[in-house]
Order: sequence, then structure tokens, then C-alpha cells
Amino acid sequence: MSYLNSILSAPTQVKTADDAIVSGGGQSHNEKFSYGYASSPGKRSSMEDFYETRIDGVNGEIVGLFGVFDGHGGARAAEYVKKNLFSNLINHPKFISDTKSAISDAYNHTDSEFLKSENNQNKDAGSTASTAILVGDRLLVANVGDSRAVICRGGNAIAVSRDHKPDQTDERQRIEDAGGFVMWAGTWRVGGVLAVSRAFGDRLLKQYVVADPEIQEEKVDNSLEFLILASDGLWDVVTNEEAVAMIKPIEDSEEAAKRLMQEAYRRGSADNITCVVVRFLFNQGASSHSSSGGGNKQASKEGLRDR
Repeated sequence: MSYLNSILSAPTQVKTADDAIVSGGGQSHNEKFSYGYASSPGKRSSMEDFYETRIDGVNGEIVGLFGVFDGHGGARAAEYVKKNLFSNLINHPKFISDTKSAISDAYNHTDSEFLKSENNQNKDAGSTASTAILVGDRLLVANVGDSRAVICRGGNAIAVSRDHKPDQTDERQRIEDAGGFVMWAGTWRVGGVLAVSRAFGDRLLKQYVVADPEIQEEKVDNSLEFLILASDGLWDVVTNEEAVAMIKPIEDSEEAAKRLMQEAYRRGSADNITCVVVRFLFNQGASSHSSSGGGNKQASKEGLRDR
């Protein structure tokens, strides 16, 4: 059986004097959640952020998969993770029966395969990954690096991931136990080089910079209003509480993601900025995703496959 008619909006390109914004969104076939994304190079000349918003069918279950991937040392790692992580995950034999172990396996397998593909590269590349997996009434957030996931539950902002920084006591201990070191070089860095303590890629630091995700599970119920996934281009200048308050009144998920991105830019974020918003529709009934781009955005249909 195939799931059809997941409503997706084609990406909207909006060019301003400062940057090029890509945004879009859609709604699940079962009308339980909507999502939107917005991504911009911001003040940087290069773009190393990637994102994925995907709805699929696994063993008769509608599954939502959302991710933000912030690359460093180039875009190779972030692009690879975007293209492969979720496919590796939903094809894992224990995806439904033991989702947490499947997520952990998929993260580490994707990292291993990326490193194999990097054999001929002279320059190290790496990427964060902050992902959210929706399976039934379960929301599983997995994180590697300093992109971040925040939920709004009962009106309150709650971080559901931890930024992986080298100066955190447990992270520093893990790195030193593996024979590495952490030092100050403008900020705390692994080996004086890398400002995150977990990441995909980073072959030369792999002994210390692992891709083991920290996973947190939340119940999807009437108190869970929405989820924000974003790269540190947002979180460097906007607090968790500010982000939640900013988009709480905005029902359209794409508009909410764009609002966060634009505010981060306005506040002077010096990084690429990528935001994904997932809004849970318990209290809104069957609402369709509204077009924010006038005649420039066309709805399309994407078939969903059982696996």
C-alpha cells in the first residue's frame, strides 16, 4: 500500500539585497502535523547548511523525518548526511521495533560511510545533525553537534537537545580519555581546531569527535504545540524562549520558520541560518498549508512508499 497526497509546497526562492532565502512546507497526509522550513546563507558568501523535511510510509505507519545539518570545512559532510541519513534510518530492520537503537545505528553507519567516501579528499569536512523523527505519538529527537531542537509544550520553551561543546565536563573528559585535548583558541576547541565535540566526518579528529547521537523522546499529545530545529545561526542570537514566543501566534509553519530566520539575520547573526518548524495540529482540526508566496509557489504531490 502507498500513501499518497502528502501536500508539499515547492521551495520558494525570494531574493533580497542581502541574501537568498529558500522556504517551503507542507502537511502530513493524516493531517496530524504541518511543517515549514527556511534557509539562508545570511551574511556569509558560502552556504554550508542543509535541511531535510520528509514524510514517508514505513510498515503502514506515516513517519515524519526532519533534520538540520550545519557543515564545517565545506558543505560535503552536511550534504552527504542530508542525502543518506534518513534513508539509512527507515531501512533499518529495527526502525519500528526499537527506534532509538535504529537511530543510533543509522547515525554511526552514515558517519562511517561518509568517511569511506572521503579517502581522496585533502581537506577535512564535518557536519552537525539535529533531527526529529515522528512515529505515531512518539517524537524522537537525536542530536550531534551544536544545532538545536526546542519544543513548545504547554506554552513553555523546552530544549530537547544539548549543544555538544568541547568545554562541557563530560565531553572534555571523553575527549581526554581518548587521548585528545581541549584548548582555548577564540573559543574552546577540540585539538585547538574544532568548536564542537560531536559531529559527522572530521576524519582527522574522529577518535575524539564522535557521531554518537544523544536521543530524547517526547510524547505527542495535546500539550505539545510545535518543534523548532535550527542551526546555530539562529541560536547564537535568539534564546529558546524568544524563539518560541516569536512564532507561537503564527499558525503557518513556513511563515514561522521564515520569521525566525529573518529575526536572526536582523539581530546580526554572522552564520548561515536554517530553521525547520513542525506544528502539531491536535487543536486546529484539518487545516491546509496556506501559500505565503502568492502565485510563485505551486503545490505538488509526493508518493509515499511502504518499506
